[in-house]
Amino acid sequence: MKMTIKTGDNVLVIAGKDKGKTGKVTAVNSAANKVLVENVNVVTKHQKPRSQQDKGGIVKKSAPIEASNVQVICPVCGKATRIAHSEIEGKKVRTCKKCNASLDKEFVKASKKEAKKSTVKASDLKGAKLKAATETTEEAPKKTTKKSTAKKVSE
Repeated sequence: MKMTIKTGDNVLVIAGKDKGKTGKVTAVNSAANKVLVENVNVVTKHQKPRSQQDKGGIVKKSAPIEASNVQVICPVCGKATRIAHSEIEGKKVRTCKKCNASLDKEFVKASKKEAKKSTVKASDLKGAKLKAATETTEEAPKKTTKKSTAKKVSE
């Protein structure tokens, strides 16, 4: 089975004892469907010195966790997301399901530029809507309504 998580991805742990932690993937084992994330699933190992130069003792190290227990963090929108596959410039690329930005290194910069353009356009639209709303309220005659001053008696 081919894995969609690659070495160097930032991931969020979504299940297990380290749920909620984030880290960078340092190794991927696709045969066992496991990933090694730094500072996640830290275990203690009692290491015996193999020579006079080596130190023995208790060593803390990261252990692999199941790949289904992590989600990739999109570098553009910053959210944990599932991975979609699409073609950009004739190449099959991993993309974010939430913002359609590329997760692969060579296409991330282009995705960030496109995301900035789309946010600028959205803010321009909000400003235009506010201007239109203020213009219509100024033109409309103001209606006055009298509110009843009688108080409700609770029974």
